[in-house]
Amino acid sequence: MADCCEDTRPKEGGAQCCGDGNCKKVLLYACSGAANVAEVADRVVRDLMAGGEGKMFCLAGLGARIEAMVQTARDADANVVIDGCTLDCGKKIFDDLGLTNFTHVRVTDLGIEKVEGARATDEEVDDIIEEVRKVLKDL
Repeated sequence: MADCCEDTRPKEGGAQCCGDGNCKKVLLYACSGAANVAEVADRVVRDLMAGGEGKMFCLAGLGARIEAMVQTARDADANVVIDGCTLDCGKKIFDDLGLTNFTHVRVTDLGIEKVEGARATDEEVDDIIEEVRKVLKDL
């Protein structure tokens, strides 16, 4: 997603801008499991946030049903949930809350095998960042 307003700094609150100048509030969520694919999800979200491509938001807060956080997710233009594996913990939180304004990405669907206790590699993180950027362009 291209930056707008002739300013290269990330926008307040995770707002991102499309080429037409319309700003969108994009929130990014990562699963937090113990396997390598959860680390990939977390690092991807942190790297995208650091690059101004969205704002990382607290999936645990949604799971705890903290109403102000649920409302923030409800009000977002787009929520991107990155789960590590087929357990889809992040997606299930959104489904349980009745939130439908989200896009779901699963790391294991993108060619990375889940290995409990293993560390993610920089190459794996970079590969998934590129895949998530494709999703962000379509929002």
